[in-house]
Amino acid sequence: MPAPADTGIVFRRVDLDNFPIEARGNNVARVSYATSLMKQGVLLSTTEHLLAAIYSCGIDNIFIDIDSIEIPILDGSAEPFMQMLERSGVRKLRRKRRYLKVLKPVEVIEGDRRIGIYPADEFRVRCYVDFPHPLVGKQQVEAVVGPETFRQLLARARTFCFEREIEPLRSMGLIRGGSLENAIVLTNDGVMNGPLRYSDEFGRHKALDLIGDLALAGLPLLARVEAHKAGHSLHTALVSKLLADPSLWTIATDSGEAAGVNGEFADDHHERASAGFDGDLPVGAPHTSVPATD
Repeated sequence: MPAPADTGIVFRRVDLDNFPIEARGNNVARVSYATSLMKQGVLLSTTEHLLAAIYSCGIDNIFIDIDSIEIPILDGSAEPFMQMLERSGVRKLRRKRRYLKVLKPVEVIEGDRRIGIYPADEFRVRCYVDFPHPLVGKQQVEAVVGPETFRQLLARARTFCFEREIEPLRSMGLIRGGSLENAIVLTNDGVMNGPLRYSDEFGRHKALDLIGDLALAGLPLLARVEAHKAGHSLHTALVSKLLADPSLWTIATDSGEAAGVNGEFADDHHERASAGFDGDLPVGAPHTSVPATD
């Protein structure tokens, strides 16, 4: 649903009297195979795919109504959410868009896994993965994030898991709606439900997850983010570390003429709200790069 300026991204549990859960780093509850938010004991899980679509489309303010504890997994990608957002349309608000501009580098390192965020004048991500599997191996994806680059490069990349992980995940209460229709399932030496949409679909999806978790910063970022064998726990730890120290960032704005837009994604510099979305609903690695769009 449309939301006023400065609302941010807010989930509303309509089954609990519209209880609001803001998509912010301080509401992160747990991260393992997905990112979950919790506020006052009310939980919402698997938020990253929807958040990636909203964030990449430049939507700053939105109410997402949901009557369940978990965001639907759909086909395991962000593409269905992109389609919903496009059908809903976008309303431009009469307020200059605010950005969280990173001023100093911030890094989180755990063994050979690391993630860092660095000053930049655009939002760029680079994601490197390395899985000991013949269909995965080393993959690297880099992009300046915007509606077109996200749709072309990342939106259709599906989540994935290994066959051996399915039962443990279900025992943890995760992937309750999971099936071969909404995730790539890897066997020891192949894929159970091919074909892949891209040869580097795994790296692309990890970049998608990264963007969804970075949305928890609460504002569009002006920064370069590099993730090396990272995951939800490192993504959200980076957001928390960044937000905890206001000397690391500042709030910047862009200028532009105020205007009304509905039914399309406008490349402007004003805050935007969805006009009717209902959420019921390293070296040697293959490298994909997309330049900045106008």
